[in-house]
Amino acid sequence: MATDTVITNATIVTGDPARTILYDSALAIRESAIAALGPTGAVLARFPGAEVVNGRGKAVFPGLINCHTHLLATADRGILEDFGFPTTLRFPVSARSLLTAEERQVMATLGALESLRSGATCLLEIADGVAGYAPALAATGLRLVLAESISDANPAGLREGAYEFEEARREAGFQSSADLVATWHNFDRGRVTCFLAPHAPETCSPALLRQVRQLAEEYGVGYTIHLSQSRAEVAAVMGLRGVDPTHYLYANDLLGQRLVAAHCRYVTPPEIARLGQAGVGIANNAAIAARRGAAAPVRELQAAGCAIGMGSDNMAEDMVEVMRAGLFQERVRRNDELWPQPEDTLEWATAGGAKLLGLADTVGRLEVGQQADLFIVDTGKAHLVPTLRIVSAFIHNGQPADVSAVMVNGQWLMRDGRVLTIDEGDIVRRAEEIGHSLWQRLLQRYPDVPFPIRLPPGPNL
Repeated sequence: MATDTVITNATIVTGDPARTILYDSALAIRESAIAALGPTGAVLARFPGAEVVNGRGKAVFPGLINCHTHLLATADRGILEDFGFPTTLRFPVSARSLLTAEERQVMATLGALESLRSGATCLLEIADGVAGYAPALAATGLRLVLAESISDANPAGLREGAYEFEEARREAGFQSSADLVATWHNFDRGRVTCFLAPHAPETCSPALLRQVRQLAEEYGVGYTIHLSQSRAEVAAVMGLRGVDPTHYLYANDLLGQRLVAAHCRYVTPPEIARLGQAGVGIANNAAIAARRGAAAPVRELQAAGCAIGMGSDNMAEDMVEVMRAGLFQERVRRNDELWPQPEDTLEWATAGGAKLLGLADTVGRLEVGQQADLFIVDTGKAHLVPTLRIVSAFIHNGQPADVSAVMVNGQWLMRDGRVLTIDEGDIVRRAEEIGHSLWQRLLQRYPDVPFPIRLPPGPNL
């Protein structure tokens, strides 16, 4: 039998509904689950043979849950953050579409590495061809929800506003999704699960939306869609369907409690009411929204009845930044000094995310019976002391470098600042080479497309 583990003398942020924090306390892990919490002496007495991890000067948090990301977008880092959405760059294809299968594995693993180092223990990854790098992601030890992006719009005409929907494209997407579910859903005793992922209202036909809802119910899985992520999307759906995006989804039976709607930046009050009535979960991707000069109306969505989670979306996987952006952005949007509180954003990024991904009985809190998905913060840093209110200190001032250890399913993925499941140096070096090569290949393929950036001569590692 595996050795029990007890983290002693720590500050434990339980993330329970009462937002309980335990001081100078211990947390015991047996096999993959949390077995006890309480005073250090009492917990040690119950687990006399356990491996003891000294938590003095440390705070233990529930693992962060990223409810919406595209790991391959790490290849676009430093480029696409600053040219709008949809991008004002006029290349006929995206840079990441030129990635080879091996390069996709490296860039996805780079994103997983950044996620892990920021305290994320679970992420919902959405992509075309996600099965091709699923083994590499599973090997990181992270908890995963994998989703194949489905669309039946012919991409050739989308840039010019021409929408042509093709049955063959739709059926190919559903076949890829079915294969993904058959291979990966409930892999490793449920550490990896699957969602369905219709891409966006303007790129999905009514037939596709209805089939997604039907298959999700048959498979018993959740499903997710980009919703109201840009003004261009809203205008396109209004032009195509004569209604706003949310009501287009409603008319085609996509709204429901299994749905995670990502972004929701431009939803109107009637849309907010409709989403709340249906019990739709919202992935608030605050950091990327801020980069794009937008904000989701989180307070109104939550008041309407939507559960709130958080996601990173593109280019950056730092969930510490995501939480901070969620706090700041909502206060600025509402000109409110008092709401949300740091504890609210932590809840969105932990228990809220677990609810959205159908994992509320498994993760999201540090409670007996929950899986041991957690991260440990070294609180003895100049920007975190005095530790009078550790959640506030970490949300306002914390950095991924403060995260010293990460555990998923009772297994250490990072310990004493060292990642155990990824060859970090190799991945960083290879990703640097791939990023430079990729963008040079794009420029060479389309030399007549204006590009306002002068790229460096080569990798810097």
